[in-house]
Amino acid sequence: MTKAVKRLYLVLVFAFLYAPILVLIVYSFNEGKTRGSFTGLSLVWYRALWDDQEVLRAVTNTFLVAAVSTLVSTLVGTLGAIGIQEFRRGSKRWVLALNQVPVMNPDIIMAVGLMVLYRTLQMDLGLGTLILSHIAFTIPYVVLSVLPKLKQMPRALPEAAMDLGATPAQTLRKVILPHIRPGIFAGALMAFTLSIDDFVLSFFTTGNGVETISTIVFSMARRGINPVINALSTVIFITMLGLLLLINVKTKEVD
Repeated sequence: MTKAVKRLYLVLVFAFLYAPILVLIVYSFNEGKTRGSFTGLSLVWYRALWDDQEVLRAVTNTFLVAAVSTLVSTLVGTLGAIGIQEFRRGSKRWVLALNQVPVMNPDIIMAVGLMVLYRTLQMDLGLGTLILSHIAFTIPYVVLSVLPKLKQMPRALPEAAMDLGATPAQTLRKVILPHIRPGIFAGALMAFTLSIDDFVLSFFTTGNGVETISTIVFSMARRGINPVINALSTVIFITMLGLLLLINVKTKEVD
């Protein structure tokens, strides 16, 4: 393949991926309600978004769940990865296989299983169960993001720090964590985006009155998509793009 053909292929792939997002952004500025025709530029749907309390509550719930689940899953997943790295080869292989099960399993299985578990424990479905579900869902991804950085770290480095008088806590804080920080950032970003994107877990493990962006879009789709969703999706896309750029800059600074 010539260089021109390779470039054309790459352009077509990215056009296929981003064309729907571009259309959504364009129609978020459409004055009319119909998606089949563009009647003129307007910010009417952004003003409607600001006045729609139901959608704003869903946005608040979504980012609250994502923030809490990211914080907890990053902490637990990072410490878990450090522990797994110290296992013997046979034990490590079995633990990593168990860690892969939630990643490889269809979301519907985990969602129904967690819902049955909460019902068995007589827990009321709501914001608490939603956060717990997202934590359980995102921890394996944090582990998988941190482990490669731990493998790159020389095994003698923590031992040398403790030989020089550092306590285990000091070794963790001043030697191990700085070395694996890019993996922690990557795992946290993945956990945050997966939490915001999730629908199946949110649908099965939340209660009445607790909506997220994905569940409210689903309910709107059954009775016709409100153009407010176009404006909301545009704001979220720009926010996540800015967050991704910020994380990349911070990761380069750390490296």
